[in-house]
Amino acid sequence: MKNCLKYIALVIIGTVVSCKDEAQKPKVIYDAANKGRVVAKTDSTQIEVADLPIQMEGTNYLIHPVGDLRVFEKGTKARYGSSSVNDVSFTISNLGDNEITGYLQNLKFQKVDSDSIRPLSDKPVLILTATYLKTVADKTSNKVMVYTLTDSDTNKDGKIDTGDIKTLYLSDISGENFTKVSPDLQELVDWSLIESKNRLYFRTIEDTNQNGQFDKNDVLHYNYIDLASKKWEVKSYKPI
Repeated sequence: MKNCLKYIALVIIGTVVSCKDEAQKPKVIYDAANKGRVVAKTDSTQIEVADLPIQMEGTNYLIHPVGDLRVFEKGTKARYGSSSVNDVSFTISNLGDNEITGYLQNLKFQKVDSDSIRPLSDKPVLILTATYLKTVADKTSNKVMVYTLTDSDTNKDGKIDTGDIKTLYLSDISGENFTKVSPDLQELVDWSLIESKNRLYFRTIEDTNQNGQFDKNDVLHYNYIDLASKKWEVKSYKPI
């Protein structure tokens, strides 16, 4: 009985240690030679597929979500509740209230009266959300898209995924003027639209002690962008 209890205790301890190691996996790996943006190579073994196009209300552009084909074990449901054939999910995104979500390799834009399709990014990225700010467009005629994504292999594991730093980008509804507005090597915490002021507020956290983690010992930065302006200028503010 004692041996059985010891075995159970060892299993529990091993599980805790394993979970702790996983939780402490750094999002940033620093070295003396390169502390800037690190871009991972595209995985050529993945098969790209595109969802059917999406048209945001009041716009004249189609948006084609592009991502990797996902294969599931038998009995496993697709993450986005899509149709599947032979345990292969052909749907890679989900559409909410003016927002596309998923794990997308790109978005491609097409004007409704054109056959030309252009990519949002010509570099490897992982797009998590793409949000059309319809209320801003209704008030200012500026049709803006907001993206949360990862754009570099900050933990240097050879791939761009959710283990890397999340960043904030903007673009026009055409996909043009794709612009990073959060600083390099700062993790996006959250963003919010204040409709009365046509302002996009967002917070980032800086790994000031460069331990590869974002925690209570690091510094939060507070910023906003005036979306009524044609020029997206990031301005900092200090609420505390």
